This record gives sequence, structure tokens and C-alpha cells, in this order.
Amino acid sequence: MFLLFLLVSSVLLTAEGDVEIVPITHGSVVLKWQGKTIYVDPWSRGNYQGVSQADLILITDIHGDHMDPAQIAKVRKADTVIVAPAAVQKTVTEATVLNNGRSTAILGMKIEAVPMYNLERGPGPGQLYHTKGRGNGYVLTLGTQRFYFSGDTECIPEMRQLGKIDVAFVCMNLPYTMTPEEAAECVNAFKPRVVYPYHYRGSDLNAFKKAVNAPGVEVRILDWY
Repeated sequence: MFLLFLLVSSVLLTAEGDVEIVPITHGSVVLKWQGKTIYVDPWSRGNYQGVSQADLILITDIHGDHMDPAQIAKVRKADTVIVAPAAVQKTVTEATVLNNGRSTAILGMKIEAVPMYNLERGPGPGQLYHTKGRGNGYVLTLGTQRFYFSGDTECIPEMRQLGKIDVAFVCMNLPYTMTPEEAAECVNAFKPRVVYPYHYRGSDLNAFKKAVNAPGVEVRILDWY
């Protein structure tokens, strides 16, 4: 049996400038790079003390732990750019719409919207917690480094087929997304250089780390809770 050491933050060293990764809570994370602050799914339950206001906000889905208009208002500036799928923009009307399969360049960063959805899990027969096309995962390119945020998803074909991901943030929690073993199966398929489990409330991180066995993949554990 081994123990996981939970870190407060993490720094990725790159030729284009260091990237500081700050876990906030659940599916909410902040990246700092070249003087820019990027928020993913800011949520009111997180502690944002000492974190700069956002230059860019990425929102993945309509559920309250991802789309929180009150917290968005607190962390944004007058010139903050918000990127979201069309389903989110119905509520967060100031957001720029970016749907699955589309990409854009903002503030010197490339943003790609990729699918996130359930294959089989849902609240009832014939229903899914997250339907295909409603929400976004994102691939964010900072310099030459590609960061993947899975959003709420199961181990879908589109995740397995991702190419050249340097850093991945991969969800795992039941019943809404997937098990640690399923998450590891997808990680083993697309082989990011570094993977952080997030959105993992109640999940066995040791099981995930043990099941990630693709060569060259480093599992890093941060404390979202």
C-alpha cells in the first residue's frame, strides 16, 4: 500500500514560461501563465483568496458546479473573456460560444472545444447526465504546451483519440462521470505527459494511480477538497 501526498499547487516548467496550477474545488481550477490568469468552471464553494481576477474563463456545462453566474461575476474583470458552449450562453449571456469541434484564439492562447458526455450513466432509463454536444471539454494551448480539461464525461472515444496532450485534468466520480479505473483506461489510451485527477469527490485516487500504467505518464495529485 502506498500513500498519496496532496499538494497545494503545482508548477509546470516550460520554455515559454512556467505554468502555475492552482486547484480550487471539485471541477474548478486556475492556471497562471505569462501574467494571465485562466479560470475553469469557477464555483462559489471554492476558496479564491489571493487568486488574481480572471483574464479568461472557460465554462464546461450547465450544471451548478460548473456554471455559477454569481462566482463568475466575482472573479471577472471588465475585459475578461468568457468561453462556453451554447447551452451555457443562454444563462451567461456575455460568453463567447464555442461548441464541440470548434477552436478560437484569445489573448495569445488557442482554445479547442472537445466533446464531453455520458455513454450510459444517467438519472433514469434512457436518460444521460450529460448528453453529447451540450457541454465542452477543452484543449488549451499555452505556447507549445497543450492542456486538456475533460469536464464531466465518461471514457468516450473522443478522449481516447486525443493527440499530444502535455497536461490532462481528468474527472472521476460516480454516478455522474466514471470510475477511477475507467478514467485510467482513457489516460492509458491518449498518454498525456502529466495527468491530474480532478472532480474526484469520493473516488479512490490510489486505484487511479495504480491503474495508470502507460509508459511516460506521470500522475500528480493535488487537493481539490
